[in-house]
Formats: sequence, C-alpha cells, structure tokens
Amino acid sequence: MSSNIPAPASSSAHLASFCAIDFGTSNSAIAIPRKDSSDAHPGMALVELEPGHLTMPTAVFYFAEGRHDADGPPRAFGRAAVAAYIEGSDGRLMRSMKSILGSGLIDQTTDVGGGRGVKYADILAGYLKRLRNKALAAGAAAPLNKVVLGRPVFFVDGEPARDAAAQQSLEAAAHAAGFEEVHFQFEPIAAAFDFEHQCDSEQIVLVADIGGGTSDFSVVRVGPQRMSRLDRRDDILANHGVHIAGTDFDRHVELASVLREFGYGSYGPERPGAPAREVPSGVYFDLATWHLINTVYSPGRVAELRNMRSFYGNLQHHKRLMTVVEDHLGHELAARAEGAKIAVSGGGDTVIDLSVVETGLQIELTEAVAVAALDADIGRIVQAGRETVAMAGLRPDQINALYFTGGSTGLRLLAERIAADYPQAIHVRGDRFASVATGLGLHAARLFAR
Repeated sequence: MSSNIPAPASSSAHLASFCAIDFGTSNSAIAIPRKDSSDAHPGMALVELEPGHLTMPTAVFYFAEGRHDADGPPRAFGRAAVAAYIEGSDGRLMRSMKSILGSGLIDQTTDVGGGRGVKYADILAGYLKRLRNKALAAGAAAPLNKVVLGRPVFFVDGEPARDAAAQQSLEAAAHAAGFEEVHFQFEPIAAAFDFEHQCDSEQIVLVADIGGGTSDFSVVRVGPQRMSRLDRRDDILANHGVHIAGTDFDRHVELASVLREFGYGSYGPERPGAPAREVPSGVYFDLATWHLINTVYSPGRVAELRNMRSFYGNLQHHKRLMTVVEDHLGHELAARAEGAKIAVSGGGDTVIDLSVVETGLQIELTEAVAVAALDADIGRIVQAGRETVAMAGLRPDQINALYFTGGSTGLRLLAERIAADYPQAIHVRGDRFASVATGLGLHAARLFAR
C-alpha cells in the first residue's frame, strides 16, 4: 500500500537521499520519493510501515530476554510492540515517547527489564532508525541521509529554552539514526500544504492539528499559485498551540472513571475526633501517565503502597490497586481508558471491562462523564485556536476554511467546539493520521529537490 503525494513544480536531483518523518506522540509515518520520480517530477509516497498500514504506533517493546544485534537490544516496534505487551511477554512497553522531549527524562536511563538500562534518547533514536530502515526496504536508495522532521508549534508551553532543547534532542536522535542533514517544519504548516492541493483558489485556512501530545493551530494562506514556492514564510500568518491533546484526554478519562474503582478520590476510615482523609493520589496520576506507569512497579514503591492499606476506607479499592501494581496491569488499564474514550467520542455510552483485575468488574462510561472530564482541556484548546486567529490580525469571519487533522479530531465535541467559532468557514477533514506526513513530504521535495 502507498499513498501518492502530488509532485511539486520544482525540480532537481538527489531524490533518493531524502525523506520526511511525522514522528507523532501516538502514531508515526514516513514519506519518500516515489519510484517513478524524476528530476522534473519529484513526487513522494508514504511508506507502508506495517502490512496494510501507512502509519505505525509510536511504540517500542523491549524484551527482557534475548541478545543484542547490530541494531541494539531485542525489541518490537509499532503494533508488534503493543501485541507483545498484550500477550504478556516479559519486558517493557514504551509509548508516548515524544512527550519525553523537553523534559529532564531525555538524558536519563530507564530500566527495560532483564537487567538492562536504556537511555530515553536512545529509545527515540532507535525508533527513528526503524522508520529509516523501513523506508530503505521500501525502495528509498541509500544513503537516505536527509530528512524533514515535523515538530509541534510548542514542545513545551511558555518555556522557550526547554522548547529549544526539545528540538535539539530530537535532532540529535535523528543524527544518531543515520540522518546527516535535518530540517524541521511545524506540523500544522505541513497539514496546510496537504490541504493546499484541494484548493482551486487562494484561501485563508485555520489548521487544527490535534494529536496525541499537542494541539497546534496555524493560519496559512494557501492556493494553487503558491504551491511551487519554497519560501512560504509570508504565507504563515500565525501559529500557536498548547501541550494538551489525546494523551491528556486519556488520562482524565481514566482518572474520572477507571481509577475511581481503585481508590482515586476516595476517603479513608473515619477516626474519633478527625475527619476522614482523602487517599493519597500520586500513584493514580502515575498510573494514568504512560511514561510513568513503570515507576509504580519498583519494589520500594510496591512495598510503600502495600503498607498504605490502613489509608483506605474501602479495602476492596486497595486490593484492586495492589493487583494492578503487582501484576503490572497499569498499561492495560490505560489502554482500556483510551478505548473507552474512543468509544464515546462520537456520542453515546460504553462499558469498560476490568475483569483482567477482578472477575466481573466492569464500569459504565457515559458521554456526560467523559465531557465533564475533558471540558477544561477542550476549553483551552478552543481558546488556543481563537488566539491564533487574533495573532494573525484576523477576525473569525475572515477564515475561509477549517482543516482538521490529527487523531484527536475524531472527538466529536472537540471538533464542534472549535468549528462553532468560525461559522462561515468550510470544514475539511484530512487524513487524521497521514495529513501531516503528506505535507512534510511535499515540503521535503521542495527543499531537497533543487
């Protein structure tokens, strides 16, 4: 399977030595020059990363057993990584790796099982190298040493130094993966380039790129007469974003539903002369955050939680919590919460099966509960869109089109809340998982095929 990207008007050589990568919080994709490309027609195509799929979950599973090979420790990537975890293989699943960028974790070493430790920076590099190898196997000729990487408008909100450090860390990971020349493009700008090929006249588009880790907005002037221009800086009227998106939605849904069955928000026993105290919440926030889940499995943490039994008014909550930490079921709970969010995203209710922890345990997640859990985050995202339009010096009625991309735009309430501010704009939905990669490919062809 491949997805062809129209060829830009520019021309030159070295078509086989570059690619474009959308390294996403939840899913990733890579675009390379098409096999029928020429100097005059440097078209691009998305690579089939897994059978039948042009995107691959941004996930790595490190097996506790097995020998290192030339590419590093024994690992599985993408859907195979998730499958290894679900099947109970001994090891560690890493997801939402992009969220590590800009944090102090990037230079730290984490335990991946079997007595092995791996630096987070090496985990990122290993995943990017996997994408590069997939591209080479799909027909991209070596050395494939030039890349355009997508990046959110902000890796870190309101902290320019940390944001710059995040990009530097991603660039270093790309170099470690074998890329010598690394360029960046804002992800919502790339999505605007994808939208541009659908335009038959000049338009002002507000791109809403709501992914797994960030919600990014850009106001971009697009049109058929502008597609061949490499320098599009004067067409980018504004870009802005917030570090809130799908993984935050998952966390809030899990805290509002699943983890309440394990003691989150509950109280301890009443004691003479003193009111009941709320159960400490730290473990629950860690269980609801993918890259922190493994921290609750350390022997010291497990012992600490075991000794907190007297803190619980409902001892069944504590028993369930200990089953989760002792049997390493944190990622399973997070996955169930994510699935429930997706199930109610279009409206309606769902039932979350938690029998993996306790026979017969299940809870209902209603759309109303999910909406209440996500309301504050959705409000901040909608406000970021408004601020972006204002930064461009425009009124909402001057936006000609809204272009939605990113996996989290499938959340009905979110898309409706954003669209309500721009009633005169047409609403266009791109490929939620591939629009950014497509646009990055277009930009790479313009940049490198010169």
